[in-house]
Amino acid sequence: MSSLVKEDLEKKLFKPLSQNLYEFIEIEFSVQDRYYLCVSVTKNEEVKIIMVKHYRIGLDEKYEVTKKWSLNDLQMIDGKEADTDNPFFDLHFKKVYSLEAYSCASKYAFARTVNKLNHAYLKKDLRIVNFDSTYINDDSIWSSNNKDCLVLMRICFYAFNLVCLSLCPLPL
Repeated sequence: MSSLVKEDLEKKLFKPLSQNLYEFIEIEFSVQDRYYLCVSVTKNEEVKIIMVKHYRIGLDEKYEVTKKWSLNDLQMIDGKEADTDNPFFDLHFKKVYSLEAYSCASKYAFARTVNKLNHAYLKKDLRIVNFDSTYINDDSIWSSNNKDCLVLMRICFYAFNLVCLSLCPLPL
């Protein structure tokens, strides 16, 4: 489903703006409408973070840009709590925007993409706080191109370790 939405977003919104869509996540912004937080790169190699409203008129899917920022203006991404599985995060521009991703995995996917594009295009000191750095940095052993499976794989690894430890007899 998400690949179809990405295709539709690219075709109807980003290609006409001469931008390449790298990542999008669904965010909880309004009860009535669907919103996406998108990361794209322009022809001039400027990285943009765009909030898009998704709605229908009859059978036609429509997308409307509601907010647009430059990655250059982003000061920090705050994941709220690195130790808990929550979808909440803040984007710090001149103003702080508190957002809720559809899932914790999508929050991490967004942060990974922003971090990767920052290293590729800007190389600025972008603060990413209250995230588990193991899941954010591409140089870690847990890096994967299948972004949403990354968190699940790590959780399974920890669960397996806990089961193994619980089955070990304690020395008396």
